[in-house]
Amino acid sequence: MKKVWILTLLSLSLTACSLASSGDEQEAKEDAPASSQKEAEQTASDKEDQSSSGEGTEQAPADEKKDSSSAKTEKDKVLADGTVEVGDPESLQVVVNKNRKLPGDYVPEDLTVPNVPFYFQEDHPKKQMREEAARALEELFEAAEGDGIELVAASGYRSYERQKRIYERNVEVYGKEETDTFSAQPGTSEHQTGLAMDVTSAQVAFKLEQSFGETTEGEWLADHAHEYGFIIRYREGAKDITGYMYEPWHLRYVGKEVSSDVHEQAVTLEEFFGLYPSAE
Repeated sequence: MKKVWILTLLSLSLTACSLASSGDEQEAKEDAPASSQKEAEQTASDKEDQSSSGEGTEQAPADEKKDSSSAKTEKDKVLADGTVEVGDPESLQVVVNKNRKLPGDYVPEDLTVPNVPFYFQEDHPKKQMREEAARALEELFEAAEGDGIELVAASGYRSYERQKRIYERNVEVYGKEETDTFSAQPGTSEHQTGLAMDVTSAQVAFKLEQSFGETTEGEWLADHAHEYGFIIRYREGAKDITGYMYEPWHLRYVGKEVSSDVHEQAVTLEEFFGLYPSAE
């Protein structure tokens, strides 16, 4: 009954905002800033790629992080502009940020749709995740439901071309400086990896906003996501490290071993692997 109620409520509450727009106009709205005054008027589809980060307390031993980092970067290639093209985009622990780009033609080969509730009903590539991440998300949602937590998926995979359209439209609307605080340039979005999924809940009217972190769903994710291989990618207070605003809704799959270590150490993925974005 709970799932039926959720889907019914979603259909009623999101029809106007998710179906009224289409094509490029709808895509252009998917990266709106979560922490701006505009957020009260925007739904989950309006803010799919906002970002932030978090504060670290315990640090991993320097040698351990160096070993982990070197294992992930030996195939990386430094580009003419000083940024890095990751050499192993298929890695479940790939670090993508403003300094570390995916190849423009990279498309995960094992994309599938996880069997979880979404805030929209139509078929769309953003329902997809890589196979292992999708199965883990199903386990996470099942565990959440068992604890009385009602989560809804909002946005997963996003192609290079789609991210390019979204980013360019946001620059037109918000300007480049503001856009770069919440929207990734094409090739630098975690959504292109197929390992990320934005989630939301009825408590925030299915929006993607920072107050989600204060809901029972957001608090449950912060406490339990690591048990299923996910981390809250953009932690609160770590914008200087990740380059993005706080995003309590943005889940990133890295596997249970790494997610547990990151959670225990309360660090960002950059801190854990010692891979920081270059200063802009």
